[in-house]
Amino acid sequence: MWFSFWKPRDRFSLDELRYLTDQLVKVQIVNEVNKDFVIEALRSIAELITYGDQHDSTFFEFFMEKQVMGEFVRILKVSRTVSVSLQLLQTISIMIQNLKNEHAIYYMFSNEHMNYLITYSFDFQNEELLSYYISFLRAISGKLDRNTISLLVKTHNDEVVSFPLYVEAIHFAFHEESMVRTAIRALTLNVYHVGDESVNRYVTSAPHADYFSNLVTFFRKQCINLNALVSDTMKNLGAESTETTTLISAAVDEIEDSLYYFSDVISAGIPDVGRLITDNILQLLIFPLLLPSLTRKAVEGVQIGAAISLYLVCCILRIVKIKDLANTIAAALFCPLDAVVPKFGSKPNGYTPLCAFEHESEPPDSNNLTKADAGILRVDVTNLSSSPKIHSADVPRENDCCDFHLSLREALISYITSGDDVQVAGSLSVLATLLQTKELDESMLDSLGILPQRKQHKKLLLQALVGEGSGEEQLFSSESGSSRDGVEFGSELDSCLQKLKVLDALVSLFCRSNISAETLWDGGWLLRQLLPYSQAEFNSHHLKLLNDSYKNCASALLKETRGIWPDLLITILSDEWKRCKRAIEASSPRKEPKCILLSSPKFSSEDGITSDSSFVAGERMCELVKVFVLQHQLQIFSVGRSLPEKPPIDPPADIFENSRAQSAGVDSSGPKLGTELRLVDAVPCRIAFERGKERHFCFLAISLGASGWVVLAEELPLKEPYGVVRMVAPLAGTDPKVDDKHSRWMHLRIRPSTFPFVEPARYGAYGKAKTKALVDGRWTLAFRDEESCNSALSMILEEISLQSNEVERRLKPLLDLETIVESSNSSLGPPKATSSYSTFSNSL
Repeated sequence: MWFSFWKPRDRFSLDELRYLTDQLVKVQIVNEVNKDFVIEALRSIAELITYGDQHDSTFFEFFMEKQVMGEFVRILKVSRTVSVSLQLLQTISIMIQNLKNEHAIYYMFSNEHMNYLITYSFDFQNEELLSYYISFLRAISGKLDRNTISLLVKTHNDEVVSFPLYVEAIHFAFHEESMVRTAIRALTLNVYHVGDESVNRYVTSAPHADYFSNLVTFFRKQCINLNALVSDTMKNLGAESTETTTLISAAVDEIEDSLYYFSDVISAGIPDVGRLITDNILQLLIFPLLLPSLTRKAVEGVQIGAAISLYLVCCILRIVKIKDLANTIAAALFCPLDAVVPKFGSKPNGYTPLCAFEHESEPPDSNNLTKADAGILRVDVTNLSSSPKIHSADVPRENDCCDFHLSLREALISYITSGDDVQVAGSLSVLATLLQTKELDESMLDSLGILPQRKQHKKLLLQALVGEGSGEEQLFSSESGSSRDGVEFGSELDSCLQKLKVLDALVSLFCRSNISAETLWDGGWLLRQLLPYSQAEFNSHHLKLLNDSYKNCASALLKETRGIWPDLLITILSDEWKRCKRAIEASSPRKEPKCILLSSPKFSSEDGITSDSSFVAGERMCELVKVFVLQHQLQIFSVGRSLPEKPPIDPPADIFENSRAQSAGVDSSGPKLGTELRLVDAVPCRIAFERGKERHFCFLAISLGASGWVVLAEELPLKEPYGVVRMVAPLAGTDPKVDDKHSRWMHLRIRPSTFPFVEPARYGAYGKAKTKALVDGRWTLAFRDEESCNSALSMILEEISLQSNEVERRLKPLLDLETIVESSNSSLGPPKATSSYSTFSNSL
C-alpha cells in the first residue's frame, strides 16, 4: 500500500482524489506508523477539492458521493496523535475558506458533521491545536448568511435551542491571548450581522445574554490593569522606560479595541443588545468605578485613578455612540458624588434599576431629561424654578473637590483650575468630547455651560422664529430680559452662570505656570469652540488676568534673546504660531484621549542630559514659546479679532556696516568649512581635539543678524591676512569662561546647530537622539598671553550682544501688548457689538 501511494500520478486528477479517499477508508487506526500518510492525504484532499471547485465540479461530486466528510470525522475518532487533529482542522478550514460554490458550502455545513467537529473534545492545552481550532471556527463564521446559519442551529417550534458554533466560541472570548479574543470577536460579529431573528433572540436570552455583561466585566478588568500600569509609572517617574511606554500603549489599544467591538455589536441592530451593553457599562463601570474616581477624596472600593477615569469617559463617549448612554453620563455630572452610588430597588414594571439619581439642583431648562430613563438612570428634576446659587468668582478651589456634596461637574472644573497637568488634560478632553458628542442633547451642553455660542444663537433664532418671546428678546437685545417670568429667567441665568464658570476656569488655566503648553493649547481650542470670533465675552477681571499673564510670559521670552538659542528663537516662534493657530481653530481636538496617558517624551538624566545642558534649555525655550504664542493669540481673540497667518515680527536688517562679518567676508549663509575668510581681529590660539595632538588656529567670533558663529581657521602664510575655515560652531550658548587657574585658557560650550524640537526627523520618531549626539561639546582654547585671552573673551561677548540685540529688535512688535490692540483696530476696523452674554458677564 505504501509503495503504491508514492507512485507517480497526475496530482490534480479525479483518480488521485479517488485513490486518496480509498486509502483513508482502509485506515482503521492512526498511530505513529501511519500518521505521516494520513496527514499528507488530508492535505492533498484539501488541495484537490479547492482545485476542483475552480476547474472541475466532478471533484466535489465525488467528495459528496463518497461522504468524505464522514471519513474525516471517523479519522479524528480513531486518531491517537495531535498532529492529525491539527491537519484535519487545517484541511477543513482551507476548504471552507476557498470553496466558492454555494452548494458545496451547504453540503459542508449539513449532516451535523460540522457541529460534531465544533463540539469535539480537543486537547486545548496544546496552544497550536487551539490556534487551528479558533481559525476553523472563524472560517465557518465567514460563510454565514441567512441560509447557511440554519444548517448549524437546532430549532424547536421555530425557536433556536442550540447553536454550537456560537456557544463554543464564546467560551474563548476572554482567553489570555489577544489573537484568540480578536478571532472570537470577529466570529460573533459575523453571527450578529446575519440578521436572523431567531438567532438574535437566542443570543439575547438567558444564559447567553450573560456574554454581554461578561464583556463589560472583562473590560473593567482591562481598565483596572491599565490603571495599575500607569500608577507604577507615576511612582517611578525617573525610571520611565520604552518598555513601560510600550506596555501602556498596548493596554490602551486593547481598551479602545474593546470599545470599538461594543460599537460594532450595537451597530448590528439586534433588539435589546444596545440596552444590555448600556446597562452593564453603567452598572459595572461608570457608576461604581469611573465617576467616583473623579473626586480627589479617596472613595472606599474605588480601584482606579482620576486620569484613567477621565480617559475612559472620553473613549466611551467617542466610540460607543448610544444616545441614552451619553445623556446618562452627562446627567450624572450634575449630581454630587454621594448620589453616584448604586441604589438597588425595584421599579413598578419589575425591572431592577442599577442606579437612580434624585437631586434638588438638577440642570434647569431640561424638561426632556425629567424622565430620562435609559433603563438605568432616572433624573427627577423637582425644582426647575430654583437655580443654584453660583457666583462668577465661584470657581472650585483645591479642597472643593474633596466635598462629596459638590457635583461631579464642579470636580471637572476644579481639576482645570488646580489639578496637575494630566488631570487638566483629562478634564479638558472630557469637556471637548461632550461638546463633540452628537448623541448628546444640546440642553445638556447648555446646562453644563459648554454649549457653543453659535449653537446658542441658533437656538435663540429658532425660538424667535416660532414666536417664543424670550428667544427673540435675547437674540436682538443686549439687555438681560428682566421682564421675563421667574422660571425662564432662572433657567437662563443658571445656564449663563455655568458658562461663565467654565470661562473663569479656562482663564484661570491660561494663567497657570505649572501646566504644559500642549495642554494649554487644548484649553485654547475649547475656548475657541465656546466663544467664536467677534464675541467679546471676557469681563474686566478676565482681561486683567490675561494681560498680567501675557506680560510675565513676554518678559520671560525677552530673556531668551540673551539665552542659549536666540538664533532659533524667531524660527521656532513663527512655526509655533502657525501650529497654535491651526490647533485652536480646528474643527475637532487635535489629540486623541490616549494622549492623556501617553505624554510626549522629555530629555532626562537617563539620556545623558544634565540640567545645565543646552538641550534642556532648548526644551524649556520651546515650551515658553508655545505658551507665549497662545497668550498672544488670546490677546487678539479677547478683542474679537481674527488671528493673522504670521506673527508680527520685523524683517531682518539689510546692511550690517562695520561688522566683523563684513570685514571677514562672510555672507548670510555663514562661514563654511574649507572656505577662505579674512582674519581681521582674529586671535591666535592652540587647541587639542585628541590627546597629545595640539593644533594652532586663529580664533574669530562673528555675528550676522540673528545668527552667529565661532570659527577656528588655519592661517595662510602666503596669503595674509586670509585663513581657511577648519571648525565652525554656533556663537550663542558658548558661555565663555576664563579658567580660574590658567588665565590664558578659555572654556567654551559648543552646542549643536539645531535640536530635536526643530528637526525631529533627524533625531528619530520620538524626537530623541543617541546620547552621544545630545551631549554638549567643550573647547578649551589656549592663548599666547592673558591679554589675548581677554581680547577673545571681549570679542565673543560683543558679538553675542549684537546677535541678541538684533533678535530683540525683530521681536519688539510682537512683545508690545498695546501694539496688539492698536494694530488690530487699525487693520480691521471697530469691533462688532458684543452679545447679551458679554453685557451680563461684565455686570457681574
